[in-house]
Amino acid sequence: MSWQHRIELALAERQAADALRSRLPVTLGAGRWLSREGRRWLNFSSNDYLGLSQHPAIVKAWQQGADRYGVGSGGSGHVSGYSEAHRALEEQLAGWLGYPRALLFISGFAANQAVIAALAGKEDRIVADRLSHASLLEAASLSPAQLRRFQHNDSRHLDDLLAKPLSGQQLVVTEGIFSMDGDSAPLAEVYQAARAAGALLLVDDAHGIGALGEEGRGSCYAQQVRPDLLIVTFGKAFGVSGAAVLCSEALADYLLQFARHLIYSTAMPPAQAVALSAALAVIRSDEGQQRRETLAGHIADFRRGMSHYPGELTDSGSADPTADRRRQRPRAAAGGASA
Repeated sequence: MSWQHRIELALAERQAADALRSRLPVTLGAGRWLSREGRRWLNFSSNDYLGLSQHPAIVKAWQQGADRYGVGSGGSGHVSGYSEAHRALEEQLAGWLGYPRALLFISGFAANQAVIAALAGKEDRIVADRLSHASLLEAASLSPAQLRRFQHNDSRHLDDLLAKPLSGQQLVVTEGIFSMDGDSAPLAEVYQAARAAGALLLVDDAHGIGALGEEGRGSCYAQQVRPDLLIVTFGKAFGVSGAAVLCSEALADYLLQFARHLIYSTAMPPAQAVALSAALAVIRSDEGQQRRETLAGHIADFRRGMSHYPGELTDSGSADPTADRRRQRPRAAAGGASA
């Protein structure tokens, strides 16, 4: 089969399944309203959870950052692309989330791929929730380590897989809030399973960070769990883009040496880092708390409205502060909160 035939066949199969992806250019795709060709629609498709992509202070911060640093970083952070703005943001993130170090990445996809690729060896095992994000499962599949998937949010199945004999090390992978269904992981139970097996725990909290927990510290803080590797992204509640890995000093030093996505990519623009610092300030402020409460209120209103329609509405109160409290575990059991 030629390349052309293979490509055409794959596209035809996708078309037949009514699953062919396409893109439509919009005038504005973030914020409350989506506008295109002179029309506008109430926007339920954006992941700008707190509406910060249009926040005047954050927009102004990016403009001021561009005035000071220009529009690009000019290189990898290992060469000339690591600026004072990057360092300041990393220090702010580490202090906010209670970790020794934070490392910036250009996207959450890149961060997840980089961490797994740098850590996983052929003698190792990655045990991932089967509904983990594509970036996590793809990285695990492409790594030399064996990949085992536990049933969604099933800590007993996780225990069983971790107990199987292995000569190498184990990495447990899950999300704080799962992007498709909107439900939360039982992080305290997952943490305990990982600790009992001597495994590292990686939590991707792309959809929880900024949107829940005290000062928007996310799923892990809300459930009083501190994973070895916490991945936070900036394209959702932060309203910008990019990502960071929160970890120990030793893990940060290791990733700086072996995370190829970090070493061989141009660093995010310093102006973006300035904007992200401004977004973090809003998220931690009283205004940020008000926006989180508004989000939770909108979710509650939507669920009440949908309760009158036929069909099943799944339990996914991920941005509901009451649900956060129900999911919390005693601090001693979960290894302490990332304060």
